[in-house]
Amino acid sequence: MKKSLVALAALAVAGVASAQSSVTLFGVVDASISGYSSTSRDLNGATLLNPFYLNQGSVKTSRRELANSGYNSSRIGFRGTEDLGGGLAASFWLEAPISNDDGQQGIATFARRSTVSLSGGFGEVRLGRDYTPTFWNDTVFDPFGTNGVGTNLISTANTAFGNFLTPAASTAPFTNVANSNYVRSSNSIGYFLPPNLGGFYGQLQYAFSEKTKYDPGTATPNVANNSRAGRYIGGRFGYANGPLDVAVAYGSSTIGDQFYVGTTTKVNTLNLGASYDFGPVKLFGEVSRAKNKMDFEVEPFAGGRPDVDLTGYLLGVTVPVGAGLIRASYSRVKTDFNAPEVLFAPSVADPKASKLALGYVHNLSKRTALYATIARVSNKNGAAYTVGGPAFISNSVFTPKNSTGYDFGIRHAF
Repeated sequence: MKKSLVALAALAVAGVASAQSSVTLFGVVDASISGYSSTSRDLNGATLLNPFYLNQGSVKTSRRELANSGYNSSRIGFRGTEDLGGGLAASFWLEAPISNDDGQQGIATFARRSTVSLSGGFGEVRLGRDYTPTFWNDTVFDPFGTNGVGTNLISTANTAFGNFLTPAASTAPFTNVANSNYVRSSNSIGYFLPPNLGGFYGQLQYAFSEKTKYDPGTATPNVANNSRAGRYIGGRFGYANGPLDVAVAYGSSTIGDQFYVGTTTKVNTLNLGASYDFGPVKLFGEVSRAKNKMDFEVEPFAGGRPDVDLTGYLLGVTVPVGAGLIRASYSRVKTDFNAPEVLFAPSVADPKASKLALGYVHNLSKRTALYATIARVSNKNGAAYTVGGPAFISNSVFTPKNSTGYDFGIRHAF
């Protein structure tokens, strides 16, 4: 009799829980046949000191592979919500990257997102690992959604620009979550405005560095980047109504520090993105500026290291054609080292690059699509951006020039 009562009570509790909460399994499996090619050229010529120099032409690295995430990032996740009553709800979201092309990476890390949150009329407070506010404009206003060979150069350049100076050791083949705050930040607290503000939306985020503090400060170990590196603070605010969506974002990431030298290195990023859907076509645009700056507790007599600026812009378009969608974008970035002029020395041109991408998506259903993308990057003055795949051959002879690539694949969502 007691066992029956216990069983009935358990069923009753389970019924209440299922009525007030929900858990969803979701994911994307995306596979593509992809090819990459990066060409470097010998830009040297005969000089007075070497009049018989023989130009060595060009060298190329290339690779073909069965890749993943050419259209949407492959993933598997679990999310759930519990209604707490009174307009309150508790939620969780655990999302893992997967490499379905070789099966090496599955539910081993929830590196894409791992959050728990509380939401209500006040908005949402979210804790854990999540997208940074500054990354959203890169992906939302990119016709290719920062996936595959079509990923815009703003995203490509900024992801590398903000790496920590002492990244964590790789845990290959698993996604390394500890060397950049540009796309996502770990150990973060986020706040999101409620969705009923007449089209206005926004978020704020703070990520802890989780470094040990010492008192007195002189007890701090003499190890680089062990005091503040990893900290992030940022926000994004926008307006979306009808065909218009526009947002501005700002973030500051501490990427390095040396306590005894008295320096702190930060990357401050500001970007503005917008899109407008005219019906026959949808236009996208973004402008971005990032600054890598070193602050000195005591300014050196000869001056500190100059700031390094990374600027870029993106123009894109999508055109629906029946069950398909044509996608195209042009992006451009430039790095300015702000190097001081040296008397009688030739000026050094700033590295810059441009990228053109073109693609087509054919929807077989709401969940399954075929896609094709081609892209080309043109580098100048020592820039070395690729569409993916192998790096350039770069040395005193060869200078990175062009990178081309393609994705032909299938995406299935569930």
